[in-house]
Amino acid sequence: MNKKIKVLVAKPGLDGHDRGAKIIASALRDAGMEVIYTGLRQTPEMIVSAAVQEDVDVVAVSILSGSHMTLFPKILEQMKEEELGNKLLIGGGIIPDKDAEKLEKMGVGKLFGPGTATTEVVQFIQDWMRSHQTEPIT
Repeated sequence: MNKKIKVLVAKPGLDGHDRGAKIIASALRDAGMEVIYTGLRQTPEMIVSAAVQEDVDVVAVSILSGSHMTLFPKILEQMKEEELGNKLLIGGGIIPDKDAEKLEKMGVGKLFGPGTATTEVVQFIQDWMRSHQTEPIT
């Protein structure tokens, strides 16, 4: 039986720009994934709570506000507390390379910057799932 990849797309903090998050959500749906979009102004606790409730495989966070060095660590901490350490956390937005390196060392799977092809995000998720799951995926 094939398992459909389930992704939670979230916009934490006060950033009100969600065009990129909606584009990614649409591209993931087009690739056959199930997508839950939480909407704007989510707290790390709200994001992780939704991830638990929806039993997602991937948490995808879009941050354009510059608060990535605060929000990603909080989300990672919440994910560990809720025993979601085996789930993929990815992100996108305007994140300087040096910050992206630090966040990836902390446990963020991958960070995608402006202009990244949606196919690259889809491929990364599919590859990660193949290497971390025993069930076939679609």
